[in-house]
Amino acid sequence: MRYHNITTDDMLNGDGLRTVLWVAGCTHRCEGCHNPITWDIEGGIPFDEAAEAELFDKLSEDYISGVTFSGGDPLHPQNRDDITRLATKIKADFPEKTLWLYTGFDWDEIKELDIIPLLDVVVDGRFIKSLLDAKLHWKGSSNQRVIDVKETLRLDKIVLFD
Repeated sequence: MRYHNITTDDMLNGDGLRTVLWVAGCTHRCEGCHNPITWDIEGGIPFDEAAEAELFDKLSEDYISGVTFSGGDPLHPQNRDDITRLATKIKADFPEKTLWLYTGFDWDEIKELDIIPLLDVVVDGRFIKSLLDAKLHWKGSSNQRVIDVKETLRLDKIVLFD
């Protein structure tokens, strides 16, 4: 897996103060995307042991609520195994931290993936420029959903995160 950046103290990409891993690779290529530099799966730099150590160091801060996987698309087919491994390790080392994931895939396309039960929130769906609404919380266009993964799995129906 490759990535572009690890940011911290982020308040825009999930609940609370978060650390965000911006991965490389996106097949959706949405018009008006706020981060098109991340589309190329070969872009950025390798997510190596040093990058993982940096991510875990930032997550160790008490005031950090959790990690958000964004990009690009963390669920690009070439990212899925590495993101799942990373999410598994984060949940083991930081069980109190929440895991959010942004993807252009719709829930029905990803709900069976191994990573899904590890996540707390998924923001799903392609960004659609004509549906852009700056007043929306944690998403860019009105077609996207902020899904409470635990409740959605428990009830077997989409439950939105409030």
